[in-house]
Amino acid sequence: MNSETLTSAIQERYPGALLSSTTPNPRRLFMTVDREKMPEVADYLFNTVKARLVLSAGTDKSPINGTYEVSYIFSLDQDNLMVAVKEIVDPADPRVPSLTNIIPGADWHEREMRDLLGIVPEGHPDPRRLIVSDDWPEDLYPLRKDFPYNFKPPRVTEIKPPLREPKEHEKQATVLSIGPFFPTLEEQAYFRLYVEGEQIVGSDYRGFYAHRGIEKLTETVLDYNQVPFMAERICGICGFVHSATYCMAVEQAAEIEVPGRAKYIRSIMLELERIHSHLLWLGLAVHYLGFDTVLMQTWRIREPLMWLTEQITGNRKTYGMNLVGGVRRDIDAETAGKILTTLDKIESEARELVAAAVEDNSIKMRLEKVGSLSKEDARKICVVGPTARASGIAIDTRKDHPYLAYPDLDFKIAVQEGCDIWARTLVRAEEVFTSIALIRQMVEKIPAGELMADYGPIPPWREGIAASEAPRGECCHYVITGPDNRPYRWRVRASTYPQLQSIPKMLDNMSVADFPIIVGSIDPCFSCTERVITVDTRSRRIRTFTQQDLLAMSRRNFGQGRRS
Repeated sequence: MNSETLTSAIQERYPGALLSSTTPNPRRLFMTVDREKMPEVADYLFNTVKARLVLSAGTDKSPINGTYEVSYIFSLDQDNLMVAVKEIVDPADPRVPSLTNIIPGADWHEREMRDLLGIVPEGHPDPRRLIVSDDWPEDLYPLRKDFPYNFKPPRVTEIKPPLREPKEHEKQATVLSIGPFFPTLEEQAYFRLYVEGEQIVGSDYRGFYAHRGIEKLTETVLDYNQVPFMAERICGICGFVHSATYCMAVEQAAEIEVPGRAKYIRSIMLELERIHSHLLWLGLAVHYLGFDTVLMQTWRIREPLMWLTEQITGNRKTYGMNLVGGVRRDIDAETAGKILTTLDKIESEARELVAAAVEDNSIKMRLEKVGSLSKEDARKICVVGPTARASGIAIDTRKDHPYLAYPDLDFKIAVQEGCDIWARTLVRAEEVFTSIALIRQMVEKIPAGELMADYGPIPPWREGIAASEAPRGECCHYVITGPDNRPYRWRVRASTYPQLQSIPKMLDNMSVADFPIIVGSIDPCFSCTERVITVDTRSRRIRTFTQQDLLAMSRRNFGQGRRS
């Protein structure tokens, strides 16, 4: 299906629903539909066309035309087509029909839109807060244009953490609180497990302890070529993929043609990032199981790769390579040779380690039939990356929406049908060697030429959608260009975002002992925090400590001569 046949089908099925459509290029379609018809159009795309929901973005356009705009972006993976379906919202009546009952993966998107813009998804099955902190005032919406980026809201004294009521079968269960700080979760997250004996019969999740306001900061303070350095800090491991994807979204919107050499250098760095991320995950995964020998070996194998990226970019992880239009550093012949030599060593040692781990019955017994996510549930929740591919869904943005150097490269998607953690492990292991093969192809084929495109001022009010395959799965960036040399709207959907929504399914009927590896199997990236939740074990009262609370406590304890 292409953009023309899709628009024709929607016009025929739902007369009057399609208000307008534009096709800036054959791989992107932007449609505006009647707000009341949105559920029908979304149902058609998701359940009939089998499109995948990628993200939704709410935008405050009231300073321009007096409206809000909500965009749901779908991917027709097999047709190499991204479709943005928009609805116009009146700020005096900021309500839209919820799509979550049709597309379970829309859940967090709609709750985030409500928290940050005040656009209410009517009929949403779980209308609790998601993004903003528990002590955030009810009537303040950070992504509205009249909200200053550096505003500090008044403190609220009555704090009610958004914990859900137990379901009927959970009422007699024991509640086990895990987090926000937990030894096997490197970052902050709070899980409530409903358990009967050792069996998990239900769960609830509270995250977003560190919503850093990156999108807001970008729209008000940073210019186009400062944003890549901010984007690289979205994730502690997969930073390069975010800066590259942001640049691709702006380049697409502004119709900037990136030189071929820059495309290849970006792609080489993306695959180096994938290798070190997968090796990092493999070490951590077996660490959760108590196999620290594999952890040490994995990280030993990974270390020369970190030295290599430092030689190429000056940094082990945060590379600072991308700008809109290209890259800041070249890969010369000597460095290319060093890349190949390093990869030869990594491949040889990694194959020995993976073979030993795969043949270890103890590891396999801990991972097989644990944390299962069926193919149907994976599709409904719209998971991506190794999590999706391990549940038999053959999606990979490098194949489905080829970008940068990937149209020139030959590789197969790693897919498993096991739907469990063992399958996710096999997918990631295979992808390490696929990435090594891809880098070898790119070093051989890399064209000569410039590193940066020559372009003028970026025109405002254009839209760009870019997706790329991060180690954890597809990440997507949506950009509306603006005046003053900065984006008017920048929306980021990291790959962990849909994966975390699948955790309750994975935990169902599992043992409490399997909790760490189940959560770890999606390779989650949360973030850092300034707030802490405490639970009084006697009264079961929950209290949230804000940054100001912690500061006051530290000063008080210091004044009393206590160690903290």
